[in-house]
Parts: sequence; structure tokens; C-alpha cells
Amino acid sequence: MIAILLNRILPAWLVLINAAGLASMAMDKYKARHHRWRIPEKTLFLIAILGGSAGSLAGMFLFRHKTRHRSFLIGMPIILIVQLILLSML
Repeated sequence: MIAILLNRILPAWLVLINAAGLASMAMDKYKARHHRWRIPEKTLFLIAILGGSAGSLAGMFLFRHKTRHRSFLIGMPIILIVQLILLSML
């Protein structure tokens, strides 16, 4: 059962959640430029914590979004490093 989780479900989850992280950064940047309702920062961090840190970090720099926020510049790489360490332990 655990082998199925690690071999099939986890990779699919990581692809989807990282795509969501990238898309959320793009959407929030678009909304910021057009003075619309924004995605809360805690939601952006939640997506990263749930496994989307690589996509969120890529979105930050690709769209130049949240790159002046110290919490994002420090927090996103830390989340990614912790996730990579946990993944290497599997």
C-alpha cells in the first residue's frame, strides 16, 4: 500500500500541486496589476507547504512576484529545502 502511494500518487500530487503553486503566483501577479481581489499570502504559503514550493518559487521569479517580501524570499526556499530533505528520506 505504501509502495503504491510513493510510486504513483506522490509524483502525481507533486506535479499537480507545483502547477498550482506556479499558477497561483501568476494569478496573484495579474490581480495585483489589475487592482483586483488578491490571493491571501497564507494561501500561497499553504500551497507551498502542501508540496508546491518548487512551483511557487519558480513563479515568484518568473513573474517577479513577491520578490521584495522577506517572508517569501526566506520562507519559500526553506520550505523547499525541508521538503527535499524529507523526500530524500523516503
